[in-house]
Amino acid sequence: MNLIIDVGNTRIKLAVFNNSKIIHNESITHENLETKTIQFINKYKCVYAIISSVGSIKKSQIVEISSKINLIELNSTTKIPFINNYSTPKTLGVDRIALVASAISKFPKQNVLIIDAGTCITYDFIDDKGCYYGGAISPGINMRYKSLNIFTNKLPLLKFEYTSQLIGNSTETCIHSGVINGVINEIDSFINQYREKNKDLTVVLTGGDANFLSNRFKNSIFANPNFLLEGLNAILKYNL
Repeated sequence: MNLIIDVGNTRIKLAVFNNSKIIHNESITHENLETKTIQFINKYKCVYAIISSVGSIKKSQIVEISSKINLIELNSTTKIPFINNYSTPKTLGVDRIALVASAISKFPKQNVLIIDAGTCITYDFIDDKGCYYGGAISPGINMRYKSLNIFTNKLPLLKFEYTSQLIGNSTETCIHSGVINGVINEIDSFINQYREKNKDLTVVLTGGDANFLSNRFKNSIFANPNFLLEGLNAILKYNL
């Protein structure tokens, strides 16, 4: 059994894999990381683990976990199953590395655009020769709502909700229309541009907001909320 630890900006995900199949996964708090990790190791008899962190994690936590299991800490020097043509590989987020690894594992010899809709919205492209080039980063849904509130004096902080309304008729409906329709149109536009340049493009949507967004687009996509976890497991297997 493999243990996958994904430390994000807002939450931590733990997942147990039997070969390539997820047996169990759940979200935990930063405070419970060591306790929950040890519980998973003992309960599922995990032998190997990988940790990926774009959020805050203490070195002491990594040391504690590595004392209980064979642990790989994903970074820019970790062996990966694709050709990395990113011009600044040391600055490439480990979450994006995992997503690309998942794409080449699930869709080999295909052009793939991975869209991760979370705290930020990231776009990553890997071609049918297994070469990764990069993509784009833009603010996520919650970040857009918060920025309207923080950087103005009058606009309220709203919780996001879907609207098909193009023309808002109040401040709140104008904000919802701007944020939600803006995100949907942005993603559709990116997909269209990539499809113009890349034949037979496969598009994958993942991340915390994937379920909310998955049925909103004109373009066809694969929605997979566990895509990053599967990528981390693919990297772990590649390094064993």
